[in-house]
Amino acid sequence: MRFVATSVLLACAAGIPAGATILQQLTLDDMARKSTSIVRAKVTASSEIARGGNVFTVYNFETLEILKSGPTTSEVAVPGGVAGGLRQVVAGAPILHVGREYVLFLWTSRSGLTQITGMSQGLFSVDSTSNGDRRASRVAAGEQMLDASGHVVRDEMLSISLTELRAKISRALSVTSARAPRTGK
Repeated sequence: MRFVATSVLLACAAGIPAGATILQQLTLDDMARKSTSIVRAKVTASSEIARGGNVFTVYNFETLEILKSGPTTSEVAVPGGVAGGLRQVVAGAPILHVGREYVLFLWTSRSGLTQITGMSQGLFSVDSTSNGDRRASRVAAGEQMLDASGHVVRDEMLSISLTELRAKISRALSVTSARAPRTGK
């Protein structure tokens, strides 16, 4: 028992955060390429499920626009929530709101579970400005973030016109398809 208590104290003293989430920093290009689909959607409902010992909040949505076609879905699962008497909190997991419009960078696993690419990095709120323009924005992730080289970096808020976001996604996807090996006869 004393060994366990000492181990816990040493871990705390070493600054090891219990249950910490570390995110890999993704650029818009990274997210566009890694996502299996990208949609502009309006959240219509939410519920919680337990799946494989984990709890997810499932958000149902109505697709308003497809920015990258992929597996057809009308729901996205976000880690964390309360289901089956189990409560899980996952740092970095975004919260969506029923009735709000978002651009969702999505990836679908082999098991068929669709999630947001890069946790909060792949979730952009869509709002109208006072002059009627549409903007897509995301808050800076508060969790520890590493760049591709493993160096600690600070995430930043991002706000971009919806038109510019569409163009950036389109450019990232056209570069990807230009790099793809061509097969032919």
